[in-house]
Amino acid sequence: MAHYQPPKQGKASQLIDVVVLVVLTVGALFVPLWLGLAGAAKSVTNPVTTPTWETLGQTPAQSAKYEALGYTPETAHDLILARFDYSFSIGALLMMIVVIVLYYVLILRFSEVEYREVISEKFGE
Repeated sequence: MAHYQPPKQGKASQLIDVVVLVVLTVGALFVPLWLGLAGAAKSVTNPVTTPTWETLGQTPAQSAKYEALGYTPETAHDLILARFDYSFSIGALLMMIVVIVLYYVLILRFSEVEYREVISEKFGE
């Protein structure tokens, strides 16, 4: 039986593949940040009108570390009191489930097509 020789891919096709993968990777990492869907905490639930280290609930050691980093009680206010928003909508959850299932089906379909191509190249119809 002849040794299997996979089809060759040209340099231009490889370059296009790399560019597409880089664009998709950067998009997957930064689009949620640009759309405001990910990142740091979004809101301060109970703002303090005149913040001090004590009203922000910081110990002397913590306040010394903040001051070493260049923060004052006023500038550290949002950093200390901001909380993550853990709310979600059922619609977004269902949409994510649909996307994951469709992705799974797509991968299974592509895998089946490629598997059949390799089998037919190696063993014939």
